[in-house]
Amino acid sequence: MAETGTKAPRERYRAQVRAEIKERAWEQIATAGASALSLNAIARSMGMSGPALYRYFAGRDELITELIRDAYRSLADAFHAAATGSDPAGPDPLGPDAPGPDVARPDVDALARALRRWALDDPHRYFLIYGTPVPGYHAPDDITAIASEIMATLLDACAASPSDRPATPFDAHLDEHRQWAGGHPAPPAALRRAMAFWTRLHGVLSLELAGHFTGMGFDPALLFEAELDDLRVT
Repeated sequence: MAETGTKAPRERYRAQVRAEIKERAWEQIATAGASALSLNAIARSMGMSGPALYRYFAGRDELITELIRDAYRSLADAFHAAATGSDPAGPDPLGPDAPGPDVARPDVDALARALRRWALDDPHRYFLIYGTPVPGYHAPDDITAIASEIMATLLDACAASPSDRPATPFDAHLDEHRQWAGGHPAPPAALRRAMAFWTRLHGVLSLELAGHFTGMGFDPALLFEAELDDLRVT
């Protein structure tokens, strides 16, 4: 019992230090980008020596992996909440003309709005997993598993909203190379809809978050809504 009593506070302290290290890492990423992440700089900002910090993370890649895991888990939680109707986020940041919560919309729309809310809430988190890859970093296999969970939620929604659009050669191509879908048994039409959703909405979001719409005079939220309108008939 004495050993357990002394171990628990140490574990809590370790968890607190790891959490602070990650907070400082996000601050660095916000300032200089993930490619400039430095454990020694984080250690200095915390009043620690470099070797002391390495007791909590073995190196830069382990820290980046933990940040990526956190980001994917956060998006997976947002998708789950949207898919189950338990999203506590409040109003969608889609402008005054967006449909209210009393308007019936496809699940795919709920996921789209959850994705945009999540991205706008923390653009640096978004770009860590959907922006330019960090030079020299290679993600472990379990990262792919978390990403596949997110895609599975989208594929479930796409499969639940059948499309009347005729099959295309691209449908067959996606079906042939469905490893990107993580083994999900979705029909070819659902694969096509999911791919259209993923590429088009990420394209709009990436441009918005990078500031490329600034000064163009239109509301990015309405552009996002227009893309959703088009995706409903994809």
